Amino acid sequence: MTMRNGRRWNHNIHYHPCILRAVPEGARRALDVGCGEGMLARELRRVLPQVTGIDLDAPSIAQAREHPDDVDYILGDFLTHPFAPASFDVVASVATLHHMDAATGLARMRELLRPGGVLAIVGLARSTMPHDLPRDLAGVAVSTFHRAAKGHWEHPSPLVWPPPVTYPQMRALAADLLPGSQYRRHLMLRYSITWRKPQN
Repeated sequence: MTMRNGRRWNHNIHYHPCILRAVPEGARRALDVGCGEGMLARELRRVLPQVTGIDLDAPSIAQAREHPDDVDYILGDFLTHPFAPASFDVVASVATLHHMDAATGLARMRELLRPGGVLAIVGLARSTMPHDLPRDLAGVAVSTFHRAAKGHWEHPSPLVWPPPVTYPQMRALAADLLPGSQYRRHLMLRYSITWRKPQN
């Protein structure tokens, strides 16, 4: 684990601003799915009065609870935890969707959003070779630059590699399950999805 200037950096943290920019005005309650040791949940708590983080990994939740950050951390499976439907203004997820069936996960996130709420996801998908090779090589070059300048923080949560779903498959799932969602593929081996749930 290395950090520069006391600040953590890795590919997931780099794209946290994608999540924070998506928080709608007036939002009060957020859910961080797959919160790990709580870094994104703590960032969300700075702009929202109520934040819940949920994760299956007990050591990560134990680390999260060590921070005096007024976030409600739950050790459990968000697919089955008895959250009330339509109970969150924001459902956020970073590098978590590939740990589960993506369609099931998206449907559950959609269910937990209040009308007018926003779903914000940063995820990993599988590259398709040789088509994605030039993009991936460019991403490695940019990542190397960032690591040299900022160091690299290795999160404590379990890893799943390779991701089971490709980028085109993920884009198609988002279009099907979240009509009108915005899908973007990012250079450093990530994609993002943002979606506002219709009011009716």
